[in-house]
Amino acid sequence: MSAAVAAAVKKIAIYILGDEHKRGKLFVAVGSIIAGFLGLMFLPIAVISGIGSMNIEPPDIDKNLFTESALFESLDSEQQAEITNIQNQGRAIEDAMTNAGVRDQTIKAQLIYMSYFEDVQNFNAESYANLFVVAPNDSDLIAAINSTYGLDIDYDEFVRTYTFVMNSTINAFMFTDTSTKNCVDLAAWADNAYISGWGYMNGFMGERNENDRIRYADNAGLVLGYLNYNPMEKVFDSGYDTLVYTEQGGIDTMPEVIGIGVFDGSQHGIYVGNGEVIFSSADCGYVTKEPVSNGSWTIWCTYMGIEYPQEVEDAIESLSGESSSE
Repeated sequence: MSAAVAAAVKKIAIYILGDEHKRGKLFVAVGSIIAGFLGLMFLPIAVISGIGSMNIEPPDIDKNLFTESALFESLDSEQQAEITNIQNQGRAIEDAMTNAGVRDQTIKAQLIYMSYFEDVQNFNAESYANLFVVAPNDSDLIAAINSTYGLDIDYDEFVRTYTFVMNSTINAFMFTDTSTKNCVDLAAWADNAYISGWGYMNGFMGERNENDRIRYADNAGLVLGYLNYNPMEKVFDSGYDTLVYTEQGGIDTMPEVIGIGVFDGSQHGIYVGNGEVIFSSADCGYVTKEPVSNGSWTIWCTYMGIEYPQEVEDAIESLSGESSSE
């Protein structure tokens, strides 16, 4: 992205971030211009301000510019061509990531492309997406991208920027079924909160704190946030204000199904696979991850409002049968 286009996007981003009422409506309009790179307009601010305080004076700009056609027409032909190319590549990346089975990493892929691929020639979205498929972790992914495209992306810089961008938005690509509330998407929700660096704060369930612009959830709020979040409207409602759960059995009887709840007698965690649980911890002050085998998790449970597969229903029935025969 040229300096002129980057400056324009930064100016828009600061303006939108500075006004809660403009943020939703105008974010959609401007976001459509830059190829659906949701959250990526925050990147220039992350670069110049870091991940900490964002005390930025809102610029004096013409509010009439905030339509897709007006902003696009304000650019010269070279800048318009660059924006169009970003749009096309953004859509190509989204399609390639979906086809490769790594749709949940679409924002990450778009962010890396938008940030570092200015001088890369003959870009192929399918080959790019395959790097995300085979990389076992983000460190290896960045190393593979650097090697493949002759880049020099600093991993720590990438992590800081990616965490900030992910914290700024709810990843729309993580949901497998937006028409239901299901355990697979609950696990994805928890994993997204962990990756995005959500903090712990009483009374929060994934909303951003307007004072520091960080997302927070308390322990129950991590589950309640998923139950209350409308991914189509991109808003939280208040349908669930209390976490209702049913203890099903000892942790050694838990089926290997992601999105099952685990409980230690005082706090809840969400099983995300590979023997790991994610939970919002008051002690740590943030959403964290640890092995279920750490010892504190003694019970597995299910949550009202969450759909579970037949494997879970069978496990519950089996445990119920064992209990009644004693």
